[in-house]
Amino acid sequence: MNRKCVAIVQSSYIPWKGYFDLIRAVDEFILLDNVQFTRRDWRSRNRIKTPQGLMWLTIPVQSKGRYLQTIQETYVAEGDWSGKHWASLRANYARAPFFEAYASGLEAVYRDLAKETRLSAINHALIVAACRFLAIETPIRWSSDYEVVPGRNERLVALCRQAGATDYLSGPSARDYMDEAMFAAAGVAVRFADYSGYPEYPQLYPPFEHHVSVLDLLFSTGHGARKYLKDV
Repeated sequence: MNRKCVAIVQSSYIPWKGYFDLIRAVDEFILLDNVQFTRRDWRSRNRIKTPQGLMWLTIPVQSKGRYLQTIQETYVAEGDWSGKHWASLRANYARAPFFEAYASGLEAVYRDLAKETRLSAINHALIVAACRFLAIETPIRWSSDYEVVPGRNERLVALCRQAGATDYLSGPSARDYMDEAMFAAAGVAVRFADYSGYPEYPQLYPPFEHHVSVLDLLFSTGHGARKYLKDV
């Protein structure tokens, strides 16, 4: 029997390196875009290094009075965010060893995103771009491509079954709510990623920080970035 491993994760804005280890460890990666958008979370923001310390890059989104909107239903509130974010990336990483190796390609993505109003599409475009830079070829699909059922565990099991998964790779924080018996009953084995033990890399502006955007790793190590990823 051929095995197929799937991960199902909410989209995030220019995620950290562990997110991409999850993508490259599976046969299909599903962006969970039809669940509730969480404010002040990784969905619409991430951190970069600066000479003054960590800095948040945040996409301004329409959220007032929209407490139950899904990620898929979340829209940008200001049209000039992409230019500002690219200017911040350039200002803080221009001296990084491999910034210029990615600058033109990434700037083009940000330029195109100035016309995009959907948060989910913005995150998808930047995740795909980072995968391309990291030579990750895992197919990425949307949860809205499948029939979605209610219930946290029920939803994940249904997505696994529709995707033909025999194995489900989850982030470690899901241990708190994961009903592994429900997956087992559906014939899906559950495994949890381990994000411990990442090696440090030459990073601008010490002290070293693991939990920053993957762009920090790319700008710092270039084509050697995969040496600083790990099997999760």
